[in-house]
This record gives sequence, structure tokens and C-alpha cells, in this order.
Amino acid sequence: MSTFTIFLVLITIVCFLLIIVIMVQNPKGGGLSSSMGGSTQMGGVQKTTDFLDKSTWVLAGALIVLVLLSSLSFSGSLSDNNKIIDASQSATPKTTEKTAPAAPKPAATPVAPSK
Repeated sequence: MSTFTIFLVLITIVCFLLIIVIMVQNPKGGGLSSSMGGSTQMGGVQKTTDFLDKSTWVLAGALIVLVLLSSLSFSGSLSDNNKIIDASQSATPKTTEKTAPAAPKPAATPVAPSK
């Protein structure tokens, strides 16, 4: 498995986690934090909101870093095409006979303009 494939899998996992964290949040304050009840519970509403905010920023930063690192590890499709071309050229038999150079063509004679 290539390095690019590993980065692609990690990017997919981070994107999935980022979607989940964003969907749990509610911009009006009625998301997961509202179902926690009061501040008497362990963690409380404010800590849940802080955790979701921090996890969103961490996952977004991780996504940016993974995308940049994957672009550095990307070998490109052009190098694969070159390998295919090189393989097809090496598969064709090379001729060892030297061909004689073509004889030069005679120069065209100029035609005199008619009067």
C-alpha cells in the first residue's frame, strides 16, 4: 500500500469524524448540549460545547495537514504512464541492422515564366 493510499484513508476517517462533530452541534444551543440537563451533571453544558468546538478545530487542522502531506507524497499519474510507455517500448524487439541513409532527392528545376 502506497503512502498516498494511507493518507487517503486517514483523510476519509477525519472527514467522517468532522461531519459527525458538526452535525452534533446546534448553532442555536439546542443540540447535544441541551439534552445534558443542568450543570449538575458531570461535564455540564458548557464543557460539552467547549469540547465540540475544540474537536472541530482540531479535526479541521488535522484535515489540512493530511491534505498537504498527501500532496507531497503523490507520485502523479504521469509517472505511471511513463512506466507503461517504457514497458511497451522494451517489449518491442529492437532491430540491430543499420539501414542505409536515403538517397538525396534531385533538386527541382526552375521553370521559366512564360511571356
